[in-house]
Amino acid sequence: MTGTDLYRDIRIDADARASLDLADRIVVLQPKGLDELNAGQRGKTRVIFQSVHSPRRMAPPRRHFLVTVIGHLREEKDPFRAALALAHLPLSSGLRVVHLGQAMSEEFARQARASMRVEPRYRWLGEADHARAMRWLARSHVMVISSVMEGGAHVVSEAIGIGVPVIASAVPGNIGLLGDHYPGYYPVGDEKALAALLARAQGDADWLDSLAAGVRERRFEVDPAAERGALQGLLGELIADDIGSR
Repeated sequence: MTGTDLYRDIRIDADARASLDLADRIVVLQPKGLDELNAGQRGKTRVIFQSVHSPRRMAPPRRHFLVTVIGHLREEKDPFRAALALAHLPLSSGLRVVHLGQAMSEEFARQARASMRVEPRYRWLGEADHARAMRWLARSHVMVISSVMEGGAHVVSEAIGIGVPVIASAVPGNIGLLGDHYPGYYPVGDEKALAALLARAQGDADWLDSLAAGVRERRFEVDPAAERGALQGLLGELIADDIGSR
């Protein structure tokens, strides 16, 4: 189940809710997803983290503090929150935001171009293939994920796998991947709070190290062997159920 499944569709769509009752098993991508389901649905739901094959961490640039945002420009991603945060940071900070992702409407593309005109520290690079996006991520000081809803964003798993600190909106999908006690959350839609965390990440090496340590602690989630084992277990349950029903 994706973020729109968990945090929108099953709340408003009777057919979406009925599909959960019809399913033999349900998969969510992080444990907070279980909170959106009733007791009967939770009993047949399995948490399976998405694994990654991550590139190696690269040295971040020395002349500026690089922040990446990786995700398509659509409403659920709150895509311009990091760009808006720059207005609350001094021009002398040397902080740069690079955004990779396809504009899902012409209006979003216009807004991205307008943001670059107003804020020279923000660059929208448009759609990028996976390898290019990972190169940007691997050399970032931090990654920002600003979504208003997430089922369990794969780019967060990729940041975990590489070891890039994450600053995240405090939505269940992000918290489910990074943990309840991860220090890098800000309230959804609050660019001033996001700006404060970006300034702290840039200026407080110990706090930035704490973000990196928090990410490293979650690497067990993104191990391909763990995902294979979880999927094999799920299929084994379904096969056993089918045999038992004959």
